[in-house]
Amino acid sequence: MKAGMTSSPHMSEYRSSILGYPRIGPRRELKRALESYWRGGISQEELVAAGRELQEQTWSELAATGLSQVPGNTFSYYDHVLDTAFLFGAIPQRFKALQEELNPLDLYFTMARGRPDFPPLELVKFISSNYYYRQPELDPDMEFGLNADHIIDEIQRGNEAGIELRPVIMGPVTLLLMSRASARAPEGFQTLDLLDRLLTKYEDLFERLARAGTTCVQLDEPYFTLERTDAELEAFKRAYDTLGHSPLRPRLLVTGQYGDLGPALPILAATKVEAIALDLVAARKTPAELAEIPGLRRKRIYAGVVSGRNVWKTDKLAALDYLRELQEVVPDIVVSTSCTLLHVPVDVLSEFDLLGSVADRLAFAKQKVGEVVALARALKDGAPARWESPSVEPIAAPDDAVRRRVAAVTDADRERVPYAQRKVAQQEALPLPIVPTTTLGSYPQSAALRQARYDLGQDRLTYDEYVGVVKSEIETVVRLQEDIGLDVLVHGEVERNDMIQYFAELLEGYLVTRNGWVQVYGSRCVRPPVLYGDVSRPKPMTVDWIGYAQSLTDKPVKAILTGPVTMLAFSFVREDQPLQETVMQLALAVRDEVADLEAAGIKVIQVDEPAIRTLLPRRLEGREEYLKWAVDAFRLATAGVKPETQIHTHMGLSGVAAVVEAIEDLDADVTYLVTATRTLYWVLDALQDAGLTRGVGPGVYESHSARIPDIDEIDELLTKAVQAVEPERLWANPDGGLKTRHWWQLEPSLRNLVAAARRIRRRAS
Repeated sequence: MKAGMTSSPHMSEYRSSILGYPRIGPRRELKRALESYWRGGISQEELVAAGRELQEQTWSELAATGLSQVPGNTFSYYDHVLDTAFLFGAIPQRFKALQEELNPLDLYFTMARGRPDFPPLELVKFISSNYYYRQPELDPDMEFGLNADHIIDEIQRGNEAGIELRPVIMGPVTLLLMSRASARAPEGFQTLDLLDRLLTKYEDLFERLARAGTTCVQLDEPYFTLERTDAELEAFKRAYDTLGHSPLRPRLLVTGQYGDLGPALPILAATKVEAIALDLVAARKTPAELAEIPGLRRKRIYAGVVSGRNVWKTDKLAALDYLRELQEVVPDIVVSTSCTLLHVPVDVLSEFDLLGSVADRLAFAKQKVGEVVALARALKDGAPARWESPSVEPIAAPDDAVRRRVAAVTDADRERVPYAQRKVAQQEALPLPIVPTTTLGSYPQSAALRQARYDLGQDRLTYDEYVGVVKSEIETVVRLQEDIGLDVLVHGEVERNDMIQYFAELLEGYLVTRNGWVQVYGSRCVRPPVLYGDVSRPKPMTVDWIGYAQSLTDKPVKAILTGPVTMLAFSFVREDQPLQETVMQLALAVRDEVADLEAAGIKVIQVDEPAIRTLLPRRLEGREEYLKWAVDAFRLATAGVKPETQIHTHMGLSGVAAVVEAIEDLDADVTYLVTATRTLYWVLDALQDAGLTRGVGPGVYESHSARIPDIDEIDELLTKAVQAVEPERLWANPDGGLKTRHWWQLEPSLRNLVAAARRIRRRAS
């Protein structure tokens, strides 16, 4: 019997755990330390000390809550996927030259952030979440290693504090599936070809962990809650048959976060893996369904009944009833979260001025840990008398006018005149060159602007004074774009702290927190707003700012709005009505803004929908229905304009064919794509296969990288694009907003973009 296993499946006490925890710190201490280190303000020793302090603070707080198992190795200086690649020595060949020049931490940051002579790893959305990771690059010559000293050190420090940690590691099959073939890999190479080679390093890790006294290790396999091929499922089976028979190892906990493990679950149940974590929020299973899976009754089941994705309190009585039913078929239960708590803010108690009716129903990471512990105790001792189910009444009174308006929407409200007619009208209204150049919205914000926004919130600056600062920034951005030679300008979004938060603050039905920070990647954090009531737009939100920008120039200035699906996906959304109803309310609010912008003389309006892929159901069931209402929402938001008004959108392209096909259904005049520039070619192939007939702007350089692309590099990508999309439909643009860049990076990059586009025009003439 392995260490830590109970002698009987019928436990006298039920265990509690979580699958991960926020790592930025309650006051974004990690963000501040990272950015200070990157600009040379603190030493590496000081950065490491700050990281260790955050680690140890987290363990101590989690242990103090009464959790019976505390996860370890959840801290990261940038991204846990990149951490796992580093753990197993998966350094791409193009970075090998830096191994002697840089210490390991600086090499890690260079892979994540890049530098002029070394482009970073691609920034890719993490499955169906709002988190992004740096994508490992693999090729057939990859020789894995093991760099586990930091994990062993963490375990030892935990032991010294009297806390046994359960290390959290990305599972081997998901790690390979999340990776991409490097540019030097031969055609036909699949990252899964490296599985057997990688498994030997996992076994080496297990031996080191076991010798360090670790009794359980957590392996996350979230890619198996997505649709997987038979070959991928066979690789999954081979991996866990192999790891289950490792000669010296801790217990294995394999997690299926963010959805239903589907056919991977019976595969795991048939292996020697001791424990399986199920997301029973996103993919609730009935006890009868679980009882039908051979071998599952003998496993320890981490029952993920507390959501790690939203901020609403758990109905503990309902969850307790379900857990009691569950224990009849799987007696060895650990009460847990559905996924890591990385996606929610740290502590609701740091919010001191929330609307009371909303605050009473919220639970952030600390509160969710408390819910997990309370449920585990209640399984043994019964529910306390004070427990009651959350109110089913809406937090806010329904807005009858909003609901009547949604009910009155017809198919005609989503239709524009045919694209061929619109194209002619737009060419007359917007005499642009072929391959026009533009950017996608945001520009860097000066310290003076950020200070002015803060001073306004502290009543140290009048609104008129604040307007003056914002207009000055807008003029700076417009003049720079004119000088660079861009064809369609933007106002820079200088009045916005965050694209979602800005609009949420101006819409009814939303609440914005003060300290509800969530990590997006690296040091980038956002405060997702809470959508709790019916949504409406009391007054115009962007017209004055964009109108002012247009008054400064004869070139067209493009308005930038956030689309209804993205507002939904990047918010913590009410759960008392279907998402379809909420998104239509958002669509009507955006439609009103679009109408006011057009009336103000704005000829190009960009409605961003980068999150359409985020909400896509992870399995085939439900995808067609979702894409229909997502497309309907976008068309409702944008179809009320005249033919000569050009509608643009910005979205991340997915490998899922249904999403590629949906681009055409959106009926936007121009679609910008986050393409990951070094994988642009498959994107262009996908667009050809989908038969996209509108304008396309496949991002030709990465906006989140510090690297400055040269003219020849952009020219090469645009030349490839012209082979797939004729010049009359092609736009040249970076792949995202530029808010995170420095001016010294931004300006030469855009000048090179304009120069490369002009080369294409000369060759096409």
